[in-house]
Amino acid sequence: MGIVGLDHVQLAAPPGCEAAARRFYGELLGLDEVPKPEALRARGGVWFAAGAQQLHIGVAEAFAPARKAHPALRADDLDALARRLDDAGAPVTWDGDVPGLRRFYTEDPWGNRVELLSA
Repeated sequence: MGIVGLDHVQLAAPPGCEAAARRFYGELLGLDEVPKPEALRARGGVWFAAGAQQLHIGVAEAFAPARKAHPALRADDLDALARRLDDAGAPVTWDGDVPGLRRFYTEDPWGNRVELLSA
């Protein structure tokens, strides 16, 4: 008995976030949207595939962005992704503190921290 993997990570967003979530996570980051189960659709939010795992954007009525806690998403072309985010006006802050790992941080439309990395 024990943990065998990570299924999904959920980030909170304010009500009415769906269009901005689809633009940022779908169009800019390139994640494919995953249909939510019918019973959960009325709650709002959007789900995305991130490899074998998922990233869920869930609606929080009393929303506050996660500034420290964050998902780290592995990218196959980190430089192109950084350029695309920068061109779209999203912040790109490179961090070289981990040897052998290239990474930067950005923020989603509501100020949640998101890490993008490659080896």
